[in-house]
Amino acid sequence: MQTLSFPLFTHSLSFRIHPLSPFPSLTYLSSLSEPYATARRSIQLQASASDSAFASSSTIAVDNSDADDSTAFVIRARSRIGLLQVITRVFKVLGLTVDRATVEFEGDFFVKKFFVTDSHGNKIEDSDSLERIKRALAEAVGGDGDGTVSVTRPAVANPGVVVRRPGLVDGVGERRAKAERMFTLMDGFLKNDPLSLQKDILNHVEYTVARSRFSFDDFEAYQALSHSVRDRLIERWHDTHSYFKRTKPKRLYFLSLEFLMGRSLSNSVINLGIQDQYAEALSQLGFEFEVLAEQEGDAALGNGGLARLSACQMDSLATLDYPAWGYGLRYEYGLFRQVIVDGFQHEQPDYWLNFGNPWEIERIHVTYEVKFYGTVEEIDVNGEKHRVWVPGESVEAVAYDNPIPGYGTRNTLNLRLWAAKPSNKFDLEAYNTGDYINSVVNRQRAETISNVLYPDDRNHQGKELRLKQQYFFVSASLQDIIRRFKEAHNNFDELPDKVALHLNDTHPSLSIAEIMRILVDEEHLGWNKAWDIACEVFSFTTHTVVAEGLEKIPVDLLGSLLPRHLEILYQINFNFMEELKKKIGLDYNRLSRMSIVEEGAVKNIRMANLAIVGSHIVNGVSKLHLDTLKMTTFKDFYELWPEKFQFKTNGVTQRRWIVVSNPSLCALISKWLGTEAWIRNADLLTGLRDHVDNTNFHQEWKMVKRINKMRLAEYIEAMSGVKVSLDAMFDVQVKRIHEYKRQFLNILGIIHRYDCLKNMDKNDRRNVVPRVCIIGGKAAPGYEIAKKIIKLCHSVAEKINNDADIGDLLKLVFIPDYNVSVAELVIPGADLSQHLSTAGHEASGTGSMKFLMNGCLLLATADGSTVEIIEEIGSDNLFLFGAKVQEVAELREKGSTLKIPLQFARVLRMVRDGYFGYKEYFKSLCDTVEIGKDFYLLGSDFGSYLEAQAAADKAFVEPEKWIKMSILSVAGSGRFSSDRTIQEYAERTWKIVPSRCPL
Repeated sequence: MQTLSFPLFTHSLSFRIHPLSPFPSLTYLSSLSEPYATARRSIQLQASASDSAFASSSTIAVDNSDADDSTAFVIRARSRIGLLQVITRVFKVLGLTVDRATVEFEGDFFVKKFFVTDSHGNKIEDSDSLERIKRALAEAVGGDGDGTVSVTRPAVANPGVVVRRPGLVDGVGERRAKAERMFTLMDGFLKNDPLSLQKDILNHVEYTVARSRFSFDDFEAYQALSHSVRDRLIERWHDTHSYFKRTKPKRLYFLSLEFLMGRSLSNSVINLGIQDQYAEALSQLGFEFEVLAEQEGDAALGNGGLARLSACQMDSLATLDYPAWGYGLRYEYGLFRQVIVDGFQHEQPDYWLNFGNPWEIERIHVTYEVKFYGTVEEIDVNGEKHRVWVPGESVEAVAYDNPIPGYGTRNTLNLRLWAAKPSNKFDLEAYNTGDYINSVVNRQRAETISNVLYPDDRNHQGKELRLKQQYFFVSASLQDIIRRFKEAHNNFDELPDKVALHLNDTHPSLSIAEIMRILVDEEHLGWNKAWDIACEVFSFTTHTVVAEGLEKIPVDLLGSLLPRHLEILYQINFNFMEELKKKIGLDYNRLSRMSIVEEGAVKNIRMANLAIVGSHIVNGVSKLHLDTLKMTTFKDFYELWPEKFQFKTNGVTQRRWIVVSNPSLCALISKWLGTEAWIRNADLLTGLRDHVDNTNFHQEWKMVKRINKMRLAEYIEAMSGVKVSLDAMFDVQVKRIHEYKRQFLNILGIIHRYDCLKNMDKNDRRNVVPRVCIIGGKAAPGYEIAKKIIKLCHSVAEKINNDADIGDLLKLVFIPDYNVSVAELVIPGADLSQHLSTAGHEASGTGSMKFLMNGCLLLATADGSTVEIIEEIGSDNLFLFGAKVQEVAELREKGSTLKIPLQFARVLRMVRDGYFGYKEYFKSLCDTVEIGKDFYLLGSDFGSYLEAQAAADKAFVEPEKWIKMSILSVAGSGRFSSDRTIQEYAERTWKIVPSRCPL
């Protein structure tokens, strides 16, 4: 008989048990079934050596001679309530069967013998397996022996079943009794079988939504359902962050003023792996999951690609088990709702919080004071002069947490959004002076800070509010980060080893000045030491291409709102300039270009220059983008610090853009690949190339596309009243309306197609490929040219869609209020997607990646990430047109001498002459593309554009060729997963490693 003695532990620990080879039921943790996960939670126990009740030793022995058909485990332990059930659950979790058991009592102890077999009914004889079982039992039982064998957490990477003690409190007597009582009351994860889910949903209907469980509508059912899902996210959220807190990995803090999250319900249940269970539970209650999912509004806390990229990156960080937090602002009003009246865009507030947000958790106890205005004074501390900021106004930042679940893992990260609330000082001042009205006004002024996404900054008030937003976000986030760091560390030399701060574009760049203020003014570090720390922790990604688009803040404004920060920025710039002079000499033009402070009629702080100087890595978002940064935008900085500059091509998450938005394609891919592993490893999509010539695969692929086109056609008819043919090519351009994205080029191409059809013989029309042209996107409220493009689209659509001669050969539809949820409908249904930016103006372009993943063919310029898409899928599988990056400057120089196609002149003249109405209104729009003024080269690229459109028509009438191109597009899309992007950031920039929370 072998005997194992083990001590009780004075602290909590997590202990992984390797899967045992004789027990096939012990599977990889990502596929561990819910009963096992519940059992894991059920065997959590608390132990402490200080408790005299456990003074005597416990032992576990193995006897393989007592029976021929089973292995005997002999356990001697102090008797306590529930321990026998704990032991039997351990055996169950390990996939073992208890055939029989005996028990004897020795005073306060029992000696219990369990006769156990493996999942095949065989005796267990492998010594390694026996050792692991004993260690699992030791972890569960606890004891206080002679220390001959210590049970510790093995340093292994292989995941397995986990038996864990929470270790919430230490102590004896009453405190321990209370702790054990809490564990008894909450000893298991929430169950995920349909009956348990139904009970949870109905409980939330009655107690959270406060409706009768016998009478509630779809929206109330959605609210109850969402709270039920959130409960399960919170379980994982707590476990994940408790694990991070205990293991102390280096953490990433992702700072972004924009997160375009879209809807959370479908994404959450898919990542949790319980969509089918919820669907069944709801069906039995008389509801449909898909109908309830439509009740959710979009969380539109951002605008365009950068904001949606942030959301994808949070999903990938969670899925890949990286220890990370996201920080942003909880805008009261999201991106405006776009309403079209008579073809004109009108903006309405997006009251996205009017009906509550079940996914967020308000942390009223997590608040930080954020200060503004005031003066800077000099004080004497131990004979040294220190600068101290005496603010004139303060507000409170209140945290709202949003759990972000990973796929195939229990890791659930946190997106913490800050809301502005008035400081209590306002109320105290009002009480003392009797100025109640002033208190209310101050309260309203404080709350406006986090009210609006992108306040109009064309006037001083708008600029001040935007700067307030940025500093409010930065100050609250850094206070939270530093507080968390100081809980576990007391030496700021360790900060770069434990913290990575990432600036997502220039909006959070004030973080550099703020951390210097904290380290120098509050923590009293020397300037040079503080600066070295700051440069090591910060990294920066720029999403801008041209220098004109880089953010600047007027010095006068910054000095008024943040006087101490302006001093710090001047000091940073002075030190930088002095070092720069030593390296490049007195090249005043270059010194002026690289200075953080821009001199001129209006003196500004260049936020991009600050971010570059204060970061150890500067990231571009595609290879072409980095080349542009190196050669033009940041040429001076690249020549100074070439080692700082990297690129990580943006990516999108296949969980959102295939699994959630295109479930039929998801099922088809899994069927033909023979695995769902591609959902976590998108590189496996290349396996579709093996089936590219399979006719059965083609038929199924075609059916999936038709189903998605039906969904989109139904939406178009419901939204616009336009009935479209499913046999037509669905030609889509959806993105923010901007001159460089060239929606105007698309509309002129549609006019050309319409003009050709009108002048074509009826017999010839039979050979024309029918098209449904779909355009969607929002124009910034002050962007008049973009608004005129939207109006032109509607005017052209009215003419075309009502022309009986044209019929189904050509339709034009504008989709209003384009957002993430609409994208999830449009992208799977598209046949062709247009990405028309003038080469050199799109930093990356993640929209093309979403269409690529859904088997949509691209018609595009060689801009942004399209260059890398060509490398992956081949130029034969998309339709390229237009000038290359290196040709653009030369074409602009030619100006009025450029030769413009006659077709371009004709369609432009149709608009000018009022063929589509509003002749005077469209005059300024037409002026932007006149010869010599055509900055974005619409006329120059028009001929090439028409050729690409003709090539698309030719391919579409060969269905087998089109389907092959579609399959190869998806097969080559794995490189453009945000998982790959995040892994590159983690390894090359942030230096963080996965930290997988055990089950």
